[in-house]
Amino acid sequence: MSDEDYPPISDYAYIGDCHSAALISRAGSIDWCCMPRVDSGSCFGRLLGWRQGGYCQIAPSTPYRVSRRYVDRTLILETTFHTEAGQARLLDCFTMRQGGEHAPHWQILRIVEGITGEVPISVDVVPRFDYGSIQPWIRRIDDNRYLALGGSDGLLISGDLPVAMKHRHDLGGRCTLKAGQRLHLSILWRRPEDLEDGRAQGPALHELDGRFEETVEWWHVWTGRCTYEGPYAEHVRHSATVLKALTHAPTGAIAAAPTTSLPEGPGGIRNWDYRFSWVRDSSFAASALADLGYVKEADGYRRFVERSTAGEAEQLQVLYGVGGERRLPELEIDNLEGYRGAKPVHLGNAAEHQMQLDVFGETLDLAWRWHCRGHSPDDDYWEFLVEVVNRTCEYWRKPDRGIWEMRGAPRHFVQSKVMCWAALDRGIRLATDLERDGPLERWHRTRAEIRSAVEQQGYDSRRGVFVQAFDHPVADASLLLLPTVDFVAYDDERMVRTAEAIRRELGEGGFLRRYPSGDDDLPGEDGAFLACSFWLVNCLARQGRSAEAREWFERTLSAGNDLLLFSEEYDPATRQMLGNFPQALTHLSLITAAIALTPNTPIRR
Repeated sequence: MSDEDYPPISDYAYIGDCHSAALISRAGSIDWCCMPRVDSGSCFGRLLGWRQGGYCQIAPSTPYRVSRRYVDRTLILETTFHTEAGQARLLDCFTMRQGGEHAPHWQILRIVEGITGEVPISVDVVPRFDYGSIQPWIRRIDDNRYLALGGSDGLLISGDLPVAMKHRHDLGGRCTLKAGQRLHLSILWRRPEDLEDGRAQGPALHELDGRFEETVEWWHVWTGRCTYEGPYAEHVRHSATVLKALTHAPTGAIAAAPTTSLPEGPGGIRNWDYRFSWVRDSSFAASALADLGYVKEADGYRRFVERSTAGEAEQLQVLYGVGGERRLPELEIDNLEGYRGAKPVHLGNAAEHQMQLDVFGETLDLAWRWHCRGHSPDDDYWEFLVEVVNRTCEYWRKPDRGIWEMRGAPRHFVQSKVMCWAALDRGIRLATDLERDGPLERWHRTRAEIRSAVEQQGYDSRRGVFVQAFDHPVADASLLLLPTVDFVAYDDERMVRTAEAIRRELGEGGFLRRYPSGDDDLPGEDGAFLACSFWLVNCLARQGRSAEAREWFERTLSAGNDLLLFSEEYDPATRQMLGNFPQALTHLSLITAAIALTPNTPIRR
């Protein structure tokens, strides 16, 4: 299948319900959907296999142009089709309920409305379960309800949008939509055994509009809690909704992205599964949400980490499944050709086995921020934190894979060492503030040793800048994070020079790369890493260089699509999005940068 058959990543919108996720193209096609969890097998997946993956499309059957937006302060997509004969509006969402976030509907609701004239509408429902490997058995219940069953998945497809059996595996239909007319399509996930033997009732037709209105209200209540009121309120609020939708409600975990294997470089092999919860990224996300007033979500993630490690520091790992799973073996799916031919398609992520020392610092910093919001760890939680700090004392001298999860030889990454320093620093602060027992003499000594090592081996005294790793004096954008844990002040001359070196050596077309091209052991190229540009904005703004920071911020915003959604990476030359989408790290970094650009923004640590 040619590249032209695959829309650019920027063509997609995202909807979610704190459990499941879907991507919808400008053509009104659900090309990626995983239910009941964000990391479940896809039921619509032609994003990664145009012929095999399956899709659900509602669109005019005559030529049209498209305008789209999210319904104000929600994650409900509104796509308007403009044809010569008239206009029609398509509304897409996962339904939500007040007070029922933990008991989901697992329901996609699609509503198509006639606005003007008469618009011929075509409908295709082509489910393919388990990443396109299962063609489901579709059974008709009555004129308005169908079952799609296969493996461990089942869909109840209902509503008044006319569809009929095309053959055993697909549904389709056509109609002419008149002005003022409103038709519905509900796609409800259930286990197959819960759909058999006449138990598949599903929502009554008259309930669907009510579920839509309840979803609007749910999002309005949630977004109404946002405390940011600065000039970038629209971007900040929308990025917060993306992070909220990526939260797994039952556990508090935050997925890094709702997709797998969208390539970091065109046609390349840098294709990873990001539908899991990284301690680092999720800690950043929890901090960003707390800064906006969403302390419940921040605390939910803190408790997720404690639970997932079973309270044992030695069981702390880099990432977990959104349910707390620890085994996430990296597999390749052969039956999907990959987005625009980029193979392999991966499930799972081998980074689960990596040593990334910054996880210690993220865990303690999360606890410190929670303490600063007025909470005190109980005895069990304190015991866990003491074990994490002690483990840091034992491991900080080891090389690791770093924040970028290098798959080559481990290095002594400076950012990793600084986060080890942060683990000691936060441990000491907590013990002092709470008057808790701990081996403080050892912690003080180790904290000083780490600082000395970084300042001697992680600093190029000739150029006056921090470097990526001991004995590897190249620039690395992760160094922009050093002031965030108070290792060095933003306006310290060393940090000012480091930021300048990063901008000079890693800048590409007005954006930042993570590290110099070719500095890892993987073939092929990746793009500019959008979070890094937002990190630079944060750094410049807090150095008092507001004009430069705002210029970088506005340029980085231009890498988003028309719906204010951002991918992981970006190609400045082709202006194409790269990598998994939408990316939590990019959106949370946008929030942090916007706050830095907005003086006197209320911050809730």
